Amino acid sequence: MRIFNRENKQKGQGVMEYVIISALIGIICLGAVKQFGGVIQNRMEYMRSQVVSTIPMR
Repeated sequence: MRIFNRENKQKGQGVMEYVIISALIGIICLGAVKQFGGVIQNRMEYMRSQVVSTIPMR
């Protein structure tokens, strides 16, 4: 019975490590989007305006 209990704890520990790593990656991604989101939005708006002004409308 002890071996079975030890295996369950190890599986639970592996799942918990996966959850922690996933959460940390998510937090880093949110921080990056918050940091660079405005810059990317401004660049996309500039590119859109350049494309619209370059393509002739009939």
